[in-house]
Amino acid sequence: MSPNQRLMVAVVLSVIFFVGYTAIFPPQQEMSDANASRTTKSSQLADSSLEQKTKAGMNKDVQTKPSGVTQDIELKEGASTIVTTIKSDDFILKLDTLGRIASKELLDERFRDSDDLHAQVIPPKGPKPLFIRFADERLNEAATRIPYTASIREATLKEEPVRVTLTQKLPDITVTKELTFYKDGHYDVHIKLSKEKRYFVYVGHRPEVSKKLMAAAGALIYTGDNVVHIIEDGEAETRQTFTDVLLASAFDQYTATIMYKIGKDTTVFVDGDSQENPIVYFDAKPDMQFAGYIGPKEYKKLKAIDPVLTNAVEFGWFTFVAKPLFMVLLWLYDHIGNWGWAIIALTFLVRLVLYPLTYKGMVSMQKMKEIAPKVKELQQKYKGDPQRMNAAVMELYKKHGANPLGGCLPMLLQIPVFFAIYRVLLNAVELQGAPWILWVTDLSRMDPTFILPILMGASMYYQQKLTPTNFTDPMQEKVMKFLPVIFTFFFVTFPSGLVLYWFVNNLFSIAQQLIINRQFQNAKDLKEHIEKKKIEKKKKSEK
Repeated sequence: MSPNQRLMVAVVLSVIFFVGYTAIFPPQQEMSDANASRTTKSSQLADSSLEQKTKAGMNKDVQTKPSGVTQDIELKEGASTIVTTIKSDDFILKLDTLGRIASKELLDERFRDSDDLHAQVIPPKGPKPLFIRFADERLNEAATRIPYTASIREATLKEEPVRVTLTQKLPDITVTKELTFYKDGHYDVHIKLSKEKRYFVYVGHRPEVSKKLMAAAGALIYTGDNVVHIIEDGEAETRQTFTDVLLASAFDQYTATIMYKIGKDTTVFVDGDSQENPIVYFDAKPDMQFAGYIGPKEYKKLKAIDPVLTNAVEFGWFTFVAKPLFMVLLWLYDHIGNWGWAIIALTFLVRLVLYPLTYKGMVSMQKMKEIAPKVKELQQKYKGDPQRMNAAVMELYKKHGANPLGGCLPMLLQIPVFFAIYRVLLNAVELQGAPWILWVTDLSRMDPTFILPILMGASMYYQQKLTPTNFTDPMQEKVMKFLPVIFTFFFVTFPSGLVLYWFVNNLFSIAQQLIINRQFQNAKDLKEHIEKKKIEKKKKSEK
C-alpha cells in the first residue's frame, strides 16, 4: 500500500468518524420561533436575575459559568429598534436601541449564506457586538429598559469615516458610545461613563454564515505570548479568563466578529451558553477605547487594517505548516491572477519539495513487491518456527536493500503537509466566488456538475492500479479497491478548490509512479539482458 493510499485510509476513517459522530450525537436544534419570541419584560427579568448571579460569581472569582449568560433582548426590526443605519458599497450596518451593532449584511456577491442570500454576519439571536451589561443589578435592569439615542439616523460610508454617538441616560449615570466606522469594515470605539461603575462589553455571538465539515467555529483569543486559544462550539464547559489579549474573536469558517486594542490589563472572559458554545466579553473601564472588525477573514484586508488581525485566520493543529503554505498560495495568486491555477501551482511546488520522500517510499514499495514471492516462500518454509522465519525474512530484506517501513516514514512526514493544505483550502475565504475554468465558477463550493469529484475518483483508481501492492489480507485488498468510490462519494460535497487539489495531486502521483515503474522495468530488462549475455557467452566457451 503506497503512502498516499495509507493517508487516504486515514482520511476516510476520519470522515466516517465525524459523520458517525454527527449522526449519533446530532447538534441540538435552535429554539422554535414561538419559544424565542419572548416579551421584552420577561427578557429584562431574566437579564436582571442573570446579572445578580454574574456579579456574585465574578466578585468571588468563581470559575464556573453563570447560568443564562447568553440571554439577550430580542431584536425587533422596526422604527423603535434600529436607531442608525450605515450603508456602503460593501455592507449595510445597523445600530439598535440597546447600543449594539444589531446586524451587518455583506453586499459583495461572493459572500452568500447556505440559502444563497447576502450573508448576515451577526446572527439574529444571541449577544451582539458592543452590548453592555452592568454588574449592578438595578443599573443593569434600567439599561435594558432605557433606549440609546443616536446622533445620526442614517449615513452613507464613502472614503471618509462615519462617526456616530450613542447616548443612554440612566437614573444616576450616563453612558456614551462614540463609534467611528471605516469603509474597510473596521471601527473605533470610545465608551465613557459619567460615573465609575463595573460593566462588561460583549464581542457577540459567532457568525453563522458558513460551517462545513471539519471547519472550526467558536471563539478565538490571541494573547501577547503569541498563543492562539481556540474554544470551539460545544467546548465552553467552564468560564475561562485571559489577560494580555491582543484580539478576541467569535468566528465561523469564513467570517468573524473581532475586538482588538482592548489593553493588556483588560480581563477577557469566555463563557458558555446552554449548548456550551463560547460567548466572549471583557471587563471594561469607565473610559474605554478599543477597535473592532466585523466581516470576512480576508488576509490582505485584515493585514492592511492591523497586522495583528491576521491571527484571527485559524488553520488548526498544523498552523505552523498551513500559514506558510497559505502565504505561498497568496503569492502565486498575485502572479497568476486565478485561484484555480494558483492551487495547481501550489500542488506542483509541494510535490516538488516532497519528491525525495515520495520517491523513496515508492521505490521501497517496488522492492517489496519484487521480493514478495520470496518472502512467501520463506514464510511457508519456516511456518512452524516464527523466530527463524523472521530472521530469514530480515536477511532477505537486507540482501535486496528493501525496508518494510520504507513507505511508512515518508507517508508520516507528508501527513502534516496534506492536512495543512486541506485546512488552507477549507478556510480560505478568498476562494469564495473565485472561478477557475469552464464549469467551475466558485472554488469555495461543491462542483454542481460532479465532474471534478468523478475525475478525482478516476485518477485515484488509476493510481491504485499503477501502485505496487503486497496485500496478505484479501479483505484489506477488497477495501482498497472500493476506496476510490468511497472518496468520490465524500468529495462530492467538498469545495471545488479542495477537490481540484486532490485531483491534481493524484495526477502528479500517477506521473511519478509511471516514472518509477519505468525505471524498475528498465533495470529489470537490463539485468535480464546481462544474464542472457552471460549465458550465451558461457555456451560459446563450452563449445
